[in-house]
Amino acid sequence: MIEEKKVRVQDDLYMYVNGKTLDELVIPDDKPATGGFNTLNTNVEKTLIEDFNAMVVATEGVDDPNLAKAVKLYAKVKDVKKRNKDGIKPILKYLKKIDSLKDVKALNRNLKDFILVGYPLPFDIGVDADFKDTTKHCVMIGGPSIILPDTTYYKEGMEQTKDALLGVWSGMVSKLLTYTKLSAEDQAKYLKDALAFDAIIATLVKSQEEWSEYTKMYNPTKTSKVVKLLKPIKFKKLLEDLFGTIPEQIIVTDPRFLKGFSTLFNGENFELYKHWAYIKTIVSASPLLSEELRVIGATYSNALMGLAAVSSIEKQAYQLAGGVFSEPVGLYYGKKYFGEEAKKDVIDIVKDIIETYKKRVSENDFLEQSTKDKAILKLSKIEVKMGYPDKCDELYDKFEVLDEDSLFECVNKISSIRTADSLSKLNEPVDRTKWPMPGHMVNACYNPFTNDITFPAAILQAPFYSIKQTRSENLGGIGAVIGHEISHAFDNNGANCDENGNLNNWWTKNDLKNFKNKTKAMIKQFDGIELPQGKVNGAFVVSENIADNGGMAVTLEIMKSLPGANYEEYFLNWGRIWCAKQRPEYQKMLLSVDVHSPSVLRANMQPRNFEEWYTTFDVKKSDEMYLAPSKRVVIW
Repeated sequence: MIEEKKVRVQDDLYMYVNGKTLDELVIPDDKPATGGFNTLNTNVEKTLIEDFNAMVVATEGVDDPNLAKAVKLYAKVKDVKKRNKDGIKPILKYLKKIDSLKDVKALNRNLKDFILVGYPLPFDIGVDADFKDTTKHCVMIGGPSIILPDTTYYKEGMEQTKDALLGVWSGMVSKLLTYTKLSAEDQAKYLKDALAFDAIIATLVKSQEEWSEYTKMYNPTKTSKVVKLLKPIKFKKLLEDLFGTIPEQIIVTDPRFLKGFSTLFNGENFELYKHWAYIKTIVSASPLLSEELRVIGATYSNALMGLAAVSSIEKQAYQLAGGVFSEPVGLYYGKKYFGEEAKKDVIDIVKDIIETYKKRVSENDFLEQSTKDKAILKLSKIEVKMGYPDKCDELYDKFEVLDEDSLFECVNKISSIRTADSLSKLNEPVDRTKWPMPGHMVNACYNPFTNDITFPAAILQAPFYSIKQTRSENLGGIGAVIGHEISHAFDNNGANCDENGNLNNWWTKNDLKNFKNKTKAMIKQFDGIELPQGKVNGAFVVSENIADNGGMAVTLEIMKSLPGANYEEYFLNWGRIWCAKQRPEYQKMLLSVDVHSPSVLRANMQPRNFEEWYTTFDVKKSDEMYLAPSKRVVIW
């Protein structure tokens, strides 16, 4: 009998740590992946579903009125009998409204209502913080989304993948259209026109790689020029209707789209737009209609991610209630399941990381002193949002979950309130205390435009963090993640923003050149790596790789002065947190749309850049996870 060859840590940290777990993990039929983040998400979902079920039975025990609304919405989603009885009826009046549009003039008369109600439009308009002065709001405009995950799917050489996916989407839409009042002939025409309109959009909008350079979304343009380029849309009147005033400038997020807008939307193309909007409305509404329509409407996304089944009604109910009422649900989760002892301990880790980061910046060998001073100032100003906020946004007080409303009507009304509220903020100061993530989300983030980091309660669990884990393990887990998020302040995007989150070049010319050279080295380290589902695009994932690199660098620095530091525990937990078993279809899609490197690379690539990796496991030139010193990259 041949003995099975074991994976050596020096050759593959990821498989050495996770191999046995990956063999045992089974991806649920309704999930694209399991392990790591995904397992924690599933556990949070299971816990809150149990709580929601209990609260549905004893609604009088729910003290928070907004949480009570979330419970009521949860129950409304689970009322399959009523949803099946309603069928497609809840959206018929919306479809009729779109169908009744005779021409561009008719659309212009209805533009404000279309935006507030959420009808699909050939452009996207919204209000957000002004990147140059993040205390103020501005109007932003860009293009609509495409059917496929990325514009690269529409390029030459991708015909087979494109045709296969659009074929699945078309089959799904064909089935959905049979529930409408359209004739068979019209159903075929609407589908053909929607595909034609989508194909034009794909030639104009940015790819995911282009969107990943998000500071390039800031393109201030005179309103008069935008008005001219958006013809035949009566954009000036729309601005007056929405805001009661006409801003001097509009921030254009995708200049190429605006420049080519007339080729997408004009009198000749109007019918294409109308039929595209009709179909987009059915597809987006399908999850909120009958069970039959929900299942049909999931066909395309299931194929895209390789799912064998749609999620249960119970899971859908939780996901919808937890999304629509994210802050009340997150606050409930945080207060019930996140301890103050853990919160204090993690905040101490954050403070240690920030102070250590300052030290590393001050000793940096490629920055001039003036740039170092600015970087240290930026670190000093980082705001930390840990666990969950103190209170919910007052906007939730306006939401209603009425018995007489269908599920679609209920969710649509809440969405309209959100839209109106967002648009009303144009002349108000930006609320920098708002949390970008709720307490029950397993994730973390850095916001370059507010210079803050957010760590929801749900991510503060093993293997990322536990009071019971050693400090070395926690530094290799949540510590490295905290360092990752802080490093986003100095990645290829965040480095463009100052300590207040404003777009502002605080670098000397020479320092910026040095930083860009190091960025190119990081791109080169990952670019073109062959994986079973495709190649890695180094430029697309560079910001997250810079952040991973910085997170490891700063926590390894802390390890140097940590009493009883155990580097084996550190690196093994680093490999453990990236454990993920994913469906092949999902892996392929992520290579096109996810700015993060695949999990196996996140685990295996960064350790090679640090001397501690080599000394801890006696890694030699003959080992797979050896990288020549000249090729190692440490930026921060």
